[in-house]
Amino acid sequence: MFTINGPNFCQDVNRLKLIDFHPVSIYKTTQVKIEKAKYPVTDFHSHNYPKSNSDIDEWVKTMDETGIAKTMILSYSTGNRFDSIVNRYSKYKDRFDIWCGFDYTGYDKPGWEKHAVAELERCFKKGAKGVGELGDKGLGELYSQPVPGYGLHIDDPRMKPLFEKCAELHMPVSIHVAEDAWMYLAADSTNDGLMNAATWKVDLTKKGILNHDQLIATLENAVKDNPNTIFIACHLANCCSDLSVLARLFDTYPNLYADIAARYGEIAPIPRYSKSFMEKYADRLVYGTDMGTSADMYRSTFRILETADEHFYEQSLFNYHWPLYGLALSDEMLKKLYSDNAKKIFMH
Repeated sequence: MFTINGPNFCQDVNRLKLIDFHPVSIYKTTQVKIEKAKYPVTDFHSHNYPKSNSDIDEWVKTMDETGIAKTMILSYSTGNRFDSIVNRYSKYKDRFDIWCGFDYTGYDKPGWEKHAVAELERCFKKGAKGVGELGDKGLGELYSQPVPGYGLHIDDPRMKPLFEKCAELHMPVSIHVAEDAWMYLAADSTNDGLMNAATWKVDLTKKGILNHDQLIATLENAVKDNPNTIFIACHLANCCSDLSVLARLFDTYPNLYADIAARYGEIAPIPRYSKSFMEKYADRLVYGTDMGTSADMYRSTFRILETADEHFYEQSLFNYHWPLYGLALSDEMLKKLYSDNAKKIFMH
């Protein structure tokens, strides 16, 4: 006999808000509990989350428990801010790589590039292993600290000396361009990613803002014009609704990679298509999280990547109402995604 319990039982469905809709799967299917990744993992997309040294200690314990061998801290930062982050993690030099930003101070004045390149070299000597996360959601390089580069897109000619120096120093560049397609659609009843789409909605009425396709074009231009520089497109280049866009870029440019950070909620609802894409481009994808430091978070990503579980929800991590499905990636794919591609990137 089936009974319904819980707070939702007494709710009037005609007045129930989507934000309060938290479905629980009742399918009696296989559920695999993964405590630790199948192979050692390099996380290519994380940030300076800890508030104290003890928080860093706890993070390392969680990494040990879940199989995270190394984490890339994308600091966005230069100058004293970058130096302080390097010092924070100095106790665990073998577990964290710190990536710097670009210094956009005076980028609207002639000769800015010389200062920016000099600061990049200084950060490299201080320990920076890569550059990122650069970020452009339409109005220019907004992520770098302490000075953002509004109006400066990744394919701007003024960026070329920086990318050439990155190639010389063997520093990969992590870049976030655009948002996924749901964030450009109307936040209404037809948007199947509504809650997340409303949270991250892109306002295309802003003066000078580039749309999704225009931003992907800036990424392609930069990758094409700097063939010796390794680029890592964050979040599958925000092309989750049409991975053929990223596939074309992969087919065309051998210096382009992509991380899968914070896009598990987008690829897990389409497991067969996502698996086919990931297996085909197994040499070009790297693992990432971008979702904090909790053990449950890591284990949820491993469940999606490693198992064949069906119709489950993780709304605490992914602000969608879609059921998720495990991709059951091959062992060969997992090894490349988790660590082998990371080694290849740093061998360039």
